[in-house]
Amino acid sequence: MKKLMTAEDITAIVSVTDPQYAPDGSRAAYVQSQVNREQDSYTSNIWVYETKSGDSVPWTHGEKQSTDPRWSPDGRTLAFISDREGDAAQLYIMGAEGGEARKLTDIPYGVSKPIWSPDGESVLVTVSLGEGERIDDREKKETDSFEPIEVQGLAYKRDGKGLTRGAYAQLVLVSVKSGEVKQLTNHKADHDDPAFSSDGKWLVFSADLTETDDASKPHDVCMMSLETGDIKQITSHRGSFGPSSFSPDGRYLALLGHEQEYQNATLEKAWLYDIEQDRLTCLTETLDVHLADAMIGDSLIGGGEQRPVWTKDSQGFYVIGTDQGSTGIYYISIEGLVYPIRLEKEYINSFSISPDEQHFIASVAKPDRPSELYSIPLGQEGKRMTGANDKFVGEHTISIPEDIQFVTEDGVTVNGWLMKPAQAGDSSYPLILNIHGGPHMMYGHTYFHELQVLAAKGYAVVYINPRGSHGYGQEFVNAVRGDYGGKDYGDVMQAVDEAIKRDPQIDPKRLGVTGGSYGGFMTNWIVGQTNRFRAAVTQRSISNWISFHGVSDIGYFFTDWQLEHDMFADTEKLWDRSPLKYAANVETPLLILHGERDDRCPIEQAEQLFIALKKMGKETKLVRFPKASHNLSRSGHPGQRIKRLNYISSWFDQYL
Repeated sequence: MKKLMTAEDITAIVSVTDPQYAPDGSRAAYVQSQVNREQDSYTSNIWVYETKSGDSVPWTHGEKQSTDPRWSPDGRTLAFISDREGDAAQLYIMGAEGGEARKLTDIPYGVSKPIWSPDGESVLVTVSLGEGERIDDREKKETDSFEPIEVQGLAYKRDGKGLTRGAYAQLVLVSVKSGEVKQLTNHKADHDDPAFSSDGKWLVFSADLTETDDASKPHDVCMMSLETGDIKQITSHRGSFGPSSFSPDGRYLALLGHEQEYQNATLEKAWLYDIEQDRLTCLTETLDVHLADAMIGDSLIGGGEQRPVWTKDSQGFYVIGTDQGSTGIYYISIEGLVYPIRLEKEYINSFSISPDEQHFIASVAKPDRPSELYSIPLGQEGKRMTGANDKFVGEHTISIPEDIQFVTEDGVTVNGWLMKPAQAGDSSYPLILNIHGGPHMMYGHTYFHELQVLAAKGYAVVYINPRGSHGYGQEFVNAVRGDYGGKDYGDVMQAVDEAIKRDPQIDPKRLGVTGGSYGGFMTNWIVGQTNRFRAAVTQRSISNWISFHGVSDIGYFFTDWQLEHDMFADTEKLWDRSPLKYAANVETPLLILHGERDDRCPIEQAEQLFIALKKMGKETKLVRFPKASHNLSRSGHPGQRIKRLNYISSWFDQYL
């Protein structure tokens, strides 16, 4: 008999990500990750799938993290990143025929994101260096915890990292033969998304190389000559551009990004830079699809960073697109022809194309199964290649969500899902409304452990993509800006009505609501506007837009862009949209969960709400998670993730 899901079962989920075909197509490397129960941490190892036999074998072992497998151009060597010998991750290489891995770097600040040079003689890595730090330092300089920290810029902290202390991501070239390292960049900027040209003469990366402290957060794509070090800016410094790659013939550069027409609610588009003619063109101006991964889930550990993948003839490239609750693979030609190669009810996180260009290997998660590797032939059905989660799926009862769709009073179509209890008998059961963060993200067709735990506890769960979500076009994702707590509030409340209408076993008097980040804001907003819910859990939330502006790592631009009210000119309007203003109206018992090192939505947001409610004699509890960042629910400390899920379900058990 299958077991009901528990919070603790998150330790049994295997995450399969970052597939990389070998140049001859005979095998593919990928990363397999899982919670390490004994050490209460995460373990990642590199596995290799053999295409002829269909077998997968581990190439690295141990309880540390080995990630980012990358084949050399001749396929004889595999590079990867590992922290197997200490806290700082380093670059390693190993022969394709086996043997011990050889450590290539010993940089005390750690390295990441390996990329082979086309001649196979070097590997490019990224190193975060602060002022006075060098790649040839023998040991990491210890910071005096009592030393004052001078802050002169807008962006001085980052969620998950804390104070940046003037550290920036720099690009470093490592010789495979000698291990000699050479720093290629030194600007006071993060150098992201690097890639080589096919002839190895040019490097492309994205960065903000201006010296002004710009709150609009521009991010440009730049080309650098490896011979002279000269840099050419490709984009116009009025948008946000990132992943890019050179065509095999060296004529073009494919890049993803946008010009912030709708600020951070703008859809990611595909662009083509003609190097010979020095001309940048948007290829997907009329495509109403977000060409990036906007899926929300909690079962992936790590995951690949997907850049455009060119065809060998340099006539087009493949990217990931977010659409209608799914992520799929899209083909884009250099003439602007666009169509989906694969768009099913699933979550494709990353992919690699076979050398013969006849099929893809992809990391895919489905609503009833965490991620596995799938082979996806062009124009044919996909086939699962790994069984990393066979035991997990075979032992547990997994609830299958039902698609729901409804039309709002003003004629907008909203999509979502209704998950019924794992063991629904003849009696009635409570319903929980779950609201995602972002708000420019998307619930979708993927395995979601938190929802499975609630279903196993006997709850029905409704979760939708309200206005502001990705996956339904530019107008839809932009609709929340300037209207937080308006029509988006109407969408999630109508979702409750729709769920009750569809399932007569739902008890309309036993309703709960929860959400994190933007979903936490909306949970706070809901309990201040209606007493319809008998219990609520708000997580990593926003309660006061005025104070959020000055304390969040994104508050200095996010508030202006999303609320469309200036901190000083429209203070009253910001207060009107702050849930804290309506604390006196709250009658719903509210559990407040927050990480103490959350720099995205700092814990003072939770503290303000908690103190206000307690002063008024309301039913509330604040739970603080030490050292936890904004990503607690997805990549946080495993023990804390389990306790978080148990806090949520226990609160609903108590009141519903």
